[in-house]
Amino acid sequence: MSNGADLPDDVQALQALVLAQRASLAEQGGEIERLQRDMAERDIEIERLKAQIDKLKRMHFGRKSEQLDRQIARLETELEELAAGRGVADVRHARASQANTPGSSTSPKEALPPHLWREEHVLELEPSCPLCGNSMQLLGEDISEQLARVAAAFKVIRTIRPKAVCTGCAQFSQPPMPGLPIERSIAHPSLLADILVSKYADHTPLYRQSEIAARDGVTLDRASMGRWVGQCEELCRPLTEALRRYTIAGTKLHADDTPIPVLSPGNKKTRTGRLWVYVRDDRRSGSREPASVWFDYSSDRKGVHPQTRLAGFEGILQADGYDGFKELYATGKVRHAACWDHARRRYFEIHASTPTDSTLELLEMIGELYSIEADIRGKPAAERLRVRQEKSKPLLIAFETKIKTRLATLSRKSELTGAINYSLNRWAELMLFCDDGQAEISNILAENALRCVSLGRKNFMFAGSDSGGERAAAMYGLIGTCKLNGINPRAYLEYVLTHIADHKINRIEELLPWNVAPRLPRKTSPPPPASAS
Repeated sequence: MSNGADLPDDVQALQALVLAQRASLAEQGGEIERLQRDMAERDIEIERLKAQIDKLKRMHFGRKSEQLDRQIARLETELEELAAGRGVADVRHARASQANTPGSSTSPKEALPPHLWREEHVLELEPSCPLCGNSMQLLGEDISEQLARVAAAFKVIRTIRPKAVCTGCAQFSQPPMPGLPIERSIAHPSLLADILVSKYADHTPLYRQSEIAARDGVTLDRASMGRWVGQCEELCRPLTEALRRYTIAGTKLHADDTPIPVLSPGNKKTRTGRLWVYVRDDRRSGSREPASVWFDYSSDRKGVHPQTRLAGFEGILQADGYDGFKELYATGKVRHAACWDHARRRYFEIHASTPTDSTLELLEMIGELYSIEADIRGKPAAERLRVRQEKSKPLLIAFETKIKTRLATLSRKSELTGAINYSLNRWAELMLFCDDGQAEISNILAENALRCVSLGRKNFMFAGSDSGGERAAAMYGLIGTCKLNGINPRAYLEYVLTHIADHKINRIEELLPWNVAPRLPRKTSPPPPASAS
């Protein structure tokens, strides 16, 4: 700080200096105002993009999911770029206003999760006043928090088993070795769980996991990891079978399938296998039973696969119009509930390319159906049925009358004719949700469950074999069920792999995710291990 010794004695010179400082301050003020306007505009655009992304993620109809995913990815990139630009503006604003910390007055702080471990850094005060030397009296304290990231660390668990012998009778004694999921392996259950979750939940191929470990000086051979994945899947086979039994035992199932490229042995070419998904989740109709998802792999899309898997199922099957399900409906034990997302998508695509008042009116009527569903989500089945009979069914009757009237005026080759015929050809199935409070208006639960497969396809490119497809199905089911029930899949799989080798096969249901959840650690962040002294 200047003490005045460097100021001129001449009054005119002082006036000139003051005027120059005023001009400088005015210029800085203008720059600050410009930066503030720029930051405000960025904030508005950031919030707009966030809202748009959230809306797209909630969309259950419209464009095909792959197109929707690409649009979301593009918007996420725009959001990242805007947010980064906002950060640059924060720093420039701080510099222009000579703030002590960048962005301290412009960046709102978010509350940090209370379950995270806190590491406290207390800044000590000088005991004496720097001006007069008297002692300082504590008035209070200011606390600020920053979110830190402790990198995942490898550690070695050494199990030491002392051996002893009786001095009287020479009896030998030693504690038994704890059970391991893979005998004579260096892989601890925590490492195995991390590999499985990284591959099937975070979609990180094994070769990338190997490269990540190498950065910490740890060698994880890809062949060894591949072998561990196969061993874990085999260990969990009784558990995935128990998951299948529970899922199929419901009275309403959501089913869907998706292609998965599979590497053909020998010729390095790929063929198309299928992953089938079956979801049991009645929470939208007030059920408190645990939700579950089970995946099945097949080398082709023949109807015999779902027919075999659902041979004992009785109830509502929410699915698309796949012909392979028809034999199930023919028995009368399975009722088909069609998906309004698929029906609406056809009208949406026509309206997007050639909008008319007619297509807009149809879309608005379908939108009313979804609004009714949003209001009764989570209500008991009987209440949902009452509301649907009172509100949705009359709306659907009016919709049917309107499309039949419109169809009579259209050419057979019209795209709208195709969309209307799609609805009319499965009208009873589209109406079923109005006659059963447990049924849903769409098959979005199955489509959501399959998102992990599309993400995995982008990273893995293809499954290595039919057995690789079966392994993926097993892990997708266990991990997907964890996600449906709000369970950390890494903690769950570590628990399962720690106990499954010694667990009685006739009590395997005890290891299903919702049964294990109470025994898993709470969401806490333990302090990092102390460094060796």
